[in-house]
Amino acid sequence: MTYKLAQWQSAFVKKNKMKSRGLGDSIEKFTKATGIKSVVNRVSKATGSDCGCDKRRDTLNRVFPYDR
Repeated sequence: MTYKLAQWQSAFVKKNKMKSRGLGDSIEKFTKATGIKSVVNRVSKATGSDCGCDKRRDTLNRVFPYDR
């Protein structure tokens, strides 16, 4: 069982290797990791309305960028 956990963690780290440009990207990574994003996507699909996640992420990245 620990081997499968190690495989999952390795795949998760590789998948989320994208460097955050700002606060919006960090929040998106958190919501994906915790499963919040999938719930929001299901609710958005069921209601037929856009959740505004992409617009919010871009705004937060622009307002709170990470300097490199």
